[in-house]
Amino acid sequence: MLLAFYKPFCVLSQFTADGSANGNLSAFKFPKNVYPIGRLDADSEGLLLLSDEATLTAKLLTPEHGHQRSYLVQVERIPDDAALKKLAKGVTIQGYKTRPCQVSLLASEPELPPRNPPIRFRKNVPTSWLALDLVEGKNRQVRRMTASIGHPTLRLVRWKIGDFTIGGLQPGEWRELTSAERLMLFKI
Repeated sequence: MLLAFYKPFCVLSQFTADGSANGNLSAFKFPKNVYPIGRLDADSEGLLLLSDEATLTAKLLTPEHGHQRSYLVQVERIPDDAALKKLAKGVTIQGYKTRPCQVSLLASEPELPPRNPPIRFRKNVPTSWLALDLVEGKNRQVRRMTASIGHPTLRLVRWKIGDFTIGGLQPGEWRELTSAERLMLFKI
């Protein structure tokens, strides 16, 4: 069984509480014996896969398989071309050089469900949205990458893995993937 879940903001990618105010996966009535494949931090949202098939974790997360993960990232201010090129070539975060990635500045805000609580609004600091495609997923990588070019992340939504998008799911909703959708995950 392979499930797609729209993980809401302030929810841990685990079934047990950690002593924080964040919720966890036990509140969403998943079938027994499913576990998250990978993770999203509590302050990130979007596509999280869960499965009862242990072999899927290795197929989707091992770096040599190079599965693309796509994110929509709201950042402070508007990055210039030089900052975007630096991000695309790879930046050094915590002594590690990230792999090259695809990044583009979006012309308008993407249509996403509202976040609860909403992003803080600062009258004198504009924000912009980036589309960012990675083939690796280090801890808090996207946030550290955007911070390294001087544009801290305000909102982070994973919307796609491979060719499978989060589709019409709303925060807190999940469903089982079809056979065709499962194949979309592994398309390179």
